[in-house]
Amino acid sequence: MFDLVIRNGTVIDGSGRPRYQADVGVSDGRIASIGRIRDKGADEIDAEGKFVTPGFVEVHTHMDAQVFWDSLGTCSSWHGITTAVMGNCGFTLAPCAEADKNLVMRSLERAEDISREAMLAGITWQWDTFPEYLDAVDRVPKGINYAGYMGHSALRTYVMGERAFEEPGTADDLEAMCRQLEEAVRAGALGLSTSRTPNHQTSDDRPVPSRQAEWTEVVALVNRMGDLGAGMFEIANEQHADPELKRDYYRRLHDLSVASGRPMSFIIGWSQGAPQVTQDYLDLFSEAAAHGGRIFGQGHTREFMSIVGFPIHLPFDSLPGWKQLRSLPLEAQRQALSDPERRAELVREATEGPYRTAVGAEARPPQYDALRVLEATGGAVRTVADVAKERGVGPVDALVDLCLEADFDQFFAQPFANQDMDEVVRILRDPRVVVGGSDTGAHVSQVIDSSIPTFLLSHWVREQQAFTWEEAVRMLTFDPAMAFGFADRGLLTEGHAADLVVFDPATVAPGLPHADTDLPAGASRLKQGAVGIDATVVNGQVLLREGKHTGALPGSLLRGPLASR
Repeated sequence: MFDLVIRNGTVIDGSGRPRYQADVGVSDGRIASIGRIRDKGADEIDAEGKFVTPGFVEVHTHMDAQVFWDSLGTCSSWHGITTAVMGNCGFTLAPCAEADKNLVMRSLERAEDISREAMLAGITWQWDTFPEYLDAVDRVPKGINYAGYMGHSALRTYVMGERAFEEPGTADDLEAMCRQLEEAVRAGALGLSTSRTPNHQTSDDRPVPSRQAEWTEVVALVNRMGDLGAGMFEIANEQHADPELKRDYYRRLHDLSVASGRPMSFIIGWSQGAPQVTQDYLDLFSEAAAHGGRIFGQGHTREFMSIVGFPIHLPFDSLPGWKQLRSLPLEAQRQALSDPERRAELVREATEGPYRTAVGAEARPPQYDALRVLEATGGAVRTVADVAKERGVGPVDALVDLCLEADFDQFFAQPFANQDMDEVVRILRDPRVVVGGSDTGAHVSQVIDSSIPTFLLSHWVREQQAFTWEEAVRMLTFDPAMAFGFADRGLLTEGHAADLVVFDPATVAPGLPHADTDLPAGASRLKQGAVGIDATVVNGQVLLREGKHTGALPGSLLRGPLASR
């Protein structure tokens, strides 16, 4: 008897080959049989009219803290993700002694919008080194699978302390960092991640530690992985307006990928101010491959958007009058907004500013002709400017009225990158790009991107027909699994790990975001569920049925190749 049988479904196996009808039998956490299965299963799923696919792989998350208080791995697991790569952009909780935990939290709380209060309340510190951190992740009950980089910012603070925020490392610092990195990769770290982008700052407006490193430090660390013959390198890219500086940066990436022999990956997208940058990166991928390097991009399936609303953040929060208002409970804010004089002053301040520059995914100064009203109408997308015109009021008044009418359960989305959706498709079609970039676990009160898979399936496949179902499933499963070295996942074939998703092609889609205070210490976050996913199976056990947790926690830590040698 099988542990699980999924009957009567249409298998899309992740390879890109055409779909077919079959039952899928699972035993001991692995796919044991595909075909017409006569034996019973201890558990069974009727997948009549549904697709049965490998579990989705998300290669860019920041679940390093959340894994300790959220056993389900939400919101990722709700969207069919069964394997998540964490530790991106140089941000990890290890290596770090408990006495120094404020050093790593300083980097995380603004750059990644992870609540310090939630981390303090939700994490029982059980490590100093990165191998000890991996052991802690291994022990904690998990719904999905995790793999993780060691972050460069955490590595620098472990070796250098406060100096990491202020200066380049010495030769002794660098050798100590290399030793720690080698130990981490040998223990199963996926590799090293870093950030060079000005978008990553601390809460006191300083660069995060990895940005203080000279490029020679980055090169030495990646080359140490090259000496080991293992480990990936992930980077949040430098940003240069000067053409010569950009060319120098591309050359450095190219040379490092070729010399180290290690695969390199980073998020790419279309920027309204610099559309040529995307093509430059795509060209870099091909050029590096021609010389023996491996660089591939991570492509989002839609615009990068900041989400705003009264229960989380508003674009006006940094303005003095609004800062005072927003310190009050929501009911008190409602009462204040019912005072005509108080409201008029707030509207004037929101209209005139001044606004501070947003960093990363922080709420932007409002652009009302781009600030979308999130609603489940299924019709044309409305902006705040559209609503203001309809009602004959100013845009700030329109936004406030919509929120009051919805009892503050109204949210808005403002795109800040990837605004050209034709370019999004072009990026996704490039053979050296994998789907990724959700940032799940970070920006929890600013953005919602866990829905990358369900948006790809609903928008780009079902609605736009830009990809076939087979193409899209391969993009979510086999392609990222192979690129990141998860050799027994991403393909629905006998002998592979039984990470599976059963979904309805007619209805699968992301839901609307909503706010909750379910983080440790009552910290707030945005949540977004999905519809049309009947079941999510991890390592042979059903984790979710129709979005509801079964009680099983079958996830595991996926260690790198040196850990098993």
